[in-house]
Amino acid sequence: MTNFWQDRSVFVTGASGLLGGWLTKHLLERGASVTVLLRDWVPQSELVQRKTLEQVNVVRGDVRDRALLERTLGEYEVEVVFHLAAQTIVGIANRNPISTFESNIRGTWGLLEAGRRSPKVRAIVVASSDKAYGDQEVLPYTEVMPLQGRHPYDVSKSCADLITQAYSTTYRLPVCITRCGNFYGGGDLNWNRVVPGTIRSIVRGEAPIIRSDGKFVRDYFYVEDGALAYMLLAQRMVEDEKICGQAFNFSNEAQIGVLDLVNRILAKMKCSLKPVILNEAVNEIRHQFLSAEHARRALHWAPSFTLDEGLDRTIAWYREALSRE
Repeated sequence: MTNFWQDRSVFVTGASGLLGGWLTKHLLERGASVTVLLRDWVPQSELVQRKTLEQVNVVRGDVRDRALLERTLGEYEVEVVFHLAAQTIVGIANRNPISTFESNIRGTWGLLEAGRRSPKVRAIVVASSDKAYGDQEVLPYTEVMPLQGRHPYDVSKSCADLITQAYSTTYRLPVCITRCGNFYGGGDLNWNRVVPGTIRSIVRGEAPIIRSDGKFVRDYFYVEDGALAYMLLAQRMVEDEKICGQAFNFSNEAQIGVLDLVNRILAKMKCSLKPVILNEAVNEIRHQFLSAEHARRALHWAPSFTLDEGLDRTIAWYREALSRE
């Protein structure tokens, strides 16, 4: 990435989340001037624990506040925006659809409208999801497939994705859309997710819990690969305007069942405990995985970590972090 990010003004929403924390870290390492939007104070987040907040500009507020977003983009002369803020948990979306729609849909159109009114902005990367595709008869997902979410979280991502496309087509806003699988990595505090929940249970000597029947198939993507992919995409958008307006899947292109993933973590941590299968998951897509061919061809992108390498780094992170409890 040479010195592209040196002193470049960047705005990150959702910086206290899993991907946001690692993205902010990598941006700072490359010399970017980073401003983050922070709604809640999360003391255990990577952003706080690694003292990253001491190195960034912090704007306190909610992603649904369009006036605040427009003020931030203008006053900090932002050139690149990474829009990650969202309610990301499927179970919470099922129980609280309105707050999910407010954050994920309203928050996206507010950010895009603020970007439209901010002439300094040269690239906006909007985080969609593989869930935006909904159930498809043919896999893997490719970027030309229709977006057909049917449950609250999936619908919120389909809607936000389509709204982003509208701003690109109608207003020529310099946006790109990312659709990734299930992020995992150190710093994920959503313990009902399978990777951090499994690791914490094993460290505590408890049997890991699987909320589903264990047969759901997912596409797991290491968070540092995600951060680097987002940065590469934003750089290419600034360097080549023809990249703007496109959607990109990022993936290791490997599908794995939830039970198989849990057993792999158990083996890596040399644990003989057996997982407890609750079979309680509802309103979730059973089988998902992505093709990253478009990103390989258009961006010359490739993942830096295999699933095993990512899991090894993640396990090491949680062993160290949980030892401090």
